[in-house]
Amino acid sequence: MNAVIFDLDGLLIDSEKISYEIILKLLEPFDIDFSLKEYAQQYSGKTEVTNIRHLIEEYQLPWKLEEGLEKTFALEREMLFKYVDLKPGARELLDYLKNRYFKIALASSSTEERALKILEDHGIREYFNAFSFGHEVENGKPAPDIFLKACEKIGEDPENCLVLEDSEAGIQAAYSAGIPVICIPDMKRPGQEFIEKNRMSA
Repeated sequence: MNAVIFDLDGLLIDSEKISYEIILKLLEPFDIDFSLKEYAQQYSGKTEVTNIRHLIEEYQLPWKLEEGLEKTFALEREMLFKYVDLKPGARELLDYLKNRYFKIALASSSTEERALKILEDHGIREYFNAFSFGHEVENGKPAPDIFLKACEKIGEDPENCLVLEDSEAGIQAAYSAGIPVICIPDMKRPGQEFIEKNRMSA
């Protein structure tokens, strides 16, 4: 193994609880009950576009997709950069890998501006040799595109890399790319079919 590819949300940063709070704020004017369990089962680990589309359809919200996304990003700018923390052990793991000359990449469905600002705010951007983002590939997770793009950028074959992921979509994406994957669950523990695709499960 020559390289490790990290997911961002729910893996390096503790962002899922903030994503849940954003949805609570979006639904507050409509007096809709929205439980943490529902978030974990249906929204955790998915892109903003997927989640807002789901919310609009599920609760018949009077928004176009673009309007819902604007509201989401405004709340995220207000909350995420103030409150998001690194996951326990994230910095120590990055130190360990860097000191042993592993290549380190980020593969995130997040926007480039958002992801890089979070890394910079926590002083960990310099650990990474390469970054791949959703806008650079045709298909998002669970398609393998974003991980294959990361391999290309760091100049390594998929079988010589390792992916660290927290979501079912990310596990499937790594598996489809032919990259060994370790799942470190966040709010939702992946189903058995995804656990079986892990190199190991934390």
